[in-house]
Formats: sequence, C-alpha cells, structure tokens
Amino acid sequence: MKRLTGMTMAAAIALAVAPLAAETPNRQALVTAVEAQQDATVKALQDWVALPTIAAEKRGTPEGAEYMRKLALDAGFQQAKIIPTDGVPAVFATLDSGAKTTVGIYFMYDVKQFDPAEWSSPPLDAKLVDRPGEGTAIVGRGVVNQKGPQMAFLAAIKAIQASGRKLPVNLVLVAEGEEEVASTHFDQVVAVPEVQAALSKAVGVFIPSANQNRDGSAGITLGAKGAVEFQLVVGGETSDKYPKTDIHSSNHARIESPAWRLVKALDTLVADDGHTPAIDGWFENVQPLTVRQKELIAQSVKPDAEAGEKALLGVGRWINDEDYVTSLERFFSQPTVNIQGLVAGYTGEGGKTVLPGRAEAKLEFRLVPNMTKDEAVTKLRAHLAKRGFDDVQVTVSGGYGPNETEEDSILIRAQKRMFDESGVPYTIRPRNAGSWPGVVFNGPPLNLPASQFGLGRGGGAHAPNEWFLIESTNPKVYGLDEVTMAYADYLYALADEAER
Repeated sequence: MKRLTGMTMAAAIALAVAPLAAETPNRQALVTAVEAQQDATVKALQDWVALPTIAAEKRGTPEGAEYMRKLALDAGFQQAKIIPTDGVPAVFATLDSGAKTTVGIYFMYDVKQFDPAEWSSPPLDAKLVDRPGEGTAIVGRGVVNQKGPQMAFLAAIKAIQASGRKLPVNLVLVAEGEEEVASTHFDQVVAVPEVQAALSKAVGVFIPSANQNRDGSAGITLGAKGAVEFQLVVGGETSDKYPKTDIHSSNHARIESPAWRLVKALDTLVADDGHTPAIDGWFENVQPLTVRQKELIAQSVKPDAEAGEKALLGVGRWINDEDYVTSLERFFSQPTVNIQGLVAGYTGEGGKTVLPGRAEAKLEFRLVPNMTKDEAVTKLRAHLAKRGFDDVQVTVSGGYGPNETEEDSILIRAQKRMFDESGVPYTIRPRNAGSWPGVVFNGPPLNLPASQFGLGRGGGAHAPNEWFLIESTNPKVYGLDEVTMAYADYLYALADEAER
C-alpha cells in the first residue's frame, strides 16, 4: 500500500478537495487523525472479514454479534448490547456526545455464502491486490457489502474523537445478522422499547455504502425495493402421491413426479413472456413512477453507460428490446417474481434413471411502493390454492416491504449539499432496485427518513472476488481515508442541516 510509505498524489488531492472543509471545524487535524489510523483500520477490516456470519448456513453466530458489539465499543459507543431475536441476534449501541441532533445508523454484520473454488484468493483472507486503472483494493467476502463502508464509518468516529473533539451528533446504531436472508427477525429488534425509544429521537437513519462510480460521480437513492424470500417444495413430505425418496424412473408410469408438479405451479406465477408476474391481484397496489421520478431516471443516464452496463451483466439486450431509459424505468418501478434456483433429483454427470422424491424452488419477490410483504405472501398462497396446488408447500424465510424517503428530507439535503459544495457530480434515482430493510425505520411507528450514504468504490457483492478500494489512483475516486473523511463531513452536514 502506497500510503504505508507516503501518501499518493491522488489521495492528497482528494483529501484537499473533500466535502465541507469549511463546515467541519479544524478539518486538517481530522485528516491527520484519519491518516494516522489507516493501517489499523485496514487491519480491523481484514480481521472482520476473517470472521464471517452467514445466517443461511447458521455460521458465525453468536460470535458475529459479540464481535459487532466489541467493534462498536472500540469505536467509542458508550454502551452496546446484544439483542436476542427468534433467529440471529442483533446489536444495539448508543453514543451520546451531548449534541442537539441524533442520527440513526443501520449496519448488517452478516455476509453472503461463498465457494472458495470460485475466488482468485481465499475469501476470508482479505488480501490487498492491485486493480489495474483503479488502485489497491481488498478482496474478500463482505468487504463492499457492507463491512468496508461500515468500517470506514467506525474509523470516522474514532478519528473525530482522536482529534480531541466530540461528535457533532449523537448516534444510535442497530446492527443485524440476517440481512442476507431478508432480515427475517429485524422487526423484533426495532420493536424493543429501549431501541425504539432511542431511534425515535433520530432525524433519520442511514446505511453506510460505497456509492461512487469509476468516473468519480456519486449516486443518491430515495428508497429501495422490498424483498421477500421463500421456498416452494413438492414431494413425499407434502403429499402421499409422491415417493418419499428418489425411486426408479420407470415408476413415473404410475406415480406422479414432484418435479413436474413444481414446474406446473411455477409456470402459473408469471405470464407467457416469462417475466411479467401473473399472481392474482399482484399489481393491485403497485404505485407507478411519478413524473419527477421519471425525470430523475432520465437525468441519471450518462453517455455510453448502457454499453458498460450490458457488458458488466453479460447481456446483449433488455426485455422486449427496450431502449436504455425504458429499461431503467422498468428496473426501478417493476415488482418481480424471480426463481433463484431449482433443485430436484440427480444433478451430477451423465444421467441417472430416477423419479425424484422431492423438488424445491428458491424464489424471491421484489416489491415496490405501495406493496407490502404480508400482501405479497397472502396473494401467493391464495393464487396457488385457487389452482388446486394444495400439495405445494410455501415456506417464507424472510422479507420486508419497500421504503421511500422524500427528496427534501434532511438525509438527502445533507448529501446534495456535500456534493454540490465539493464539486462531486451526482445523480438521484427514485429507488434502488436492490433491497435493504429501510422500511423498518421508514414505516410506522418511527416514520423516519431512511437512506444510503457513502463514497468510494467496490464491486462483486454476492459474487466471487468481492472488492473494496483502499488506495485510489484516480483523484476523483475516494480511497479508504477519503471515504472515512466523507462520513465525518456528513455527520457535520447533518448537524448543520438539523439546526437550519
């Protein structure tokens, strides 16, 4: 790493022009503190990656929660406690700096599953590697989603205190360990009276993220789709007309196949085009894009962006051969019924003459305003029951509805102001096509603005070779220290906006 022997010119320029130098008091002392702790921050991130919490595999719990609690205390939170749930425990922490303004912070300390054979280096080693044209990055599971941005935020808190000052805002942190399985029990955490009371004092809640593009531009989102994960199962466990185990395939002449039955059920969930949801009443409460939201989408389109996005996704065309803007409108506005995976019978090399005893499909819904999780699940069950699929078992493993935050909310105003004053170009999109449980804060009883914020770059979330940029060779793109400073500046910007 270059800064271990001296700061790169790109990093020096980026720190010099970083946001809100005027509003962040004695900012140079803060920059010095951030630089001084960089080695420790990188090491702390590597150590965190080395301890994965994977809810889907029941791996790393309760160790992950205890580790998260210690990270919060080490960052200066005066109290941090583990909150039990019916699943993976969460962590609740508070930092009272005596400020007039309180801000809520959402963390996820869990990560997705991984197959080491698919990675260029062991996914828990968090190795520093060179990314040609970008700089030095850490490669490891969870480094961009979300441990890298979250560690940078914790580093910002440490640096503020190390520079001899109090934070400009009070902080309330809630960190869950089930985000990657659709936040199965997170509502239980926020419902705890102590947690709810602390959050009710906040002006809003944000999740640290890496929202910077390769050209240095930033992204602001005004919400996110909801997500519901579930499984459909057909087999000997759901009806006695199917075998209890795989049997010889000749028996298909007289015994029904759970695999075919599942395929028939799945086929009713979408139209013949293969993508339009066909669940009865599915679009009943779907909120279409407003004129302003369509305007934001059109304004966010950059020259040559379409070709790069298609290359990244490995596709040559959009649904219905639509133009790029239309595809983006669909991306942000359409609810989806997606099959994540299908498993039945023999899947090894060659053939095997068996009639499967069990067939399972893993699916997910993506929901848009004004849909809800309960509505989607109820309509799915009713849809299957109406068509006689009483032998198809539906198991919902987690989920939540969509969230929306107004463009003039304090969280968004502070972001826009930071970027405007620092010359960081940015676009605003009506929502993320991905999901996070912001609705838990956005909806009743808290009714708080909820948003994502963060600069810096990374990629490969949920995929092999996930990465997060540490040292940037492009002065327009933030590395770890610049990202850390941006979080510090954002806290000062929020405090200032709250007092206006």
